[in-house]
Amino acid sequence: MQFLPFILLMVGFWFLLIQPQRKKQKEHAKMLTELKPGDKVITAGGICGVITHVKKDRFQVKVDDATRIDVVKGSVQSLDTAGE
Repeated sequence: MQFLPFILLMVGFWFLLIQPQRKKQKEHAKMLTELKPGDKVITAGGICGVITHVKKDRFQVKVDDATRIDVVKGSVQSLDTAGE
């Protein structure tokens, strides 16, 4: 009976913290695999641009007319849907 509160606390942590974080990670990984050239993205550093090429472990992002940068896939935070 002494372990019952501890077990209930662990179950509560699971449903409040661990499970939502795992779901968010899966959604982010799915979003990264579905990105294609032409998608507008925002990186974790706050850089906004359009994907021009998809490579194995990185994207080439067009930031300006003459500026293109390579970013690691994990650094892409989200799609830029502000213009839609």
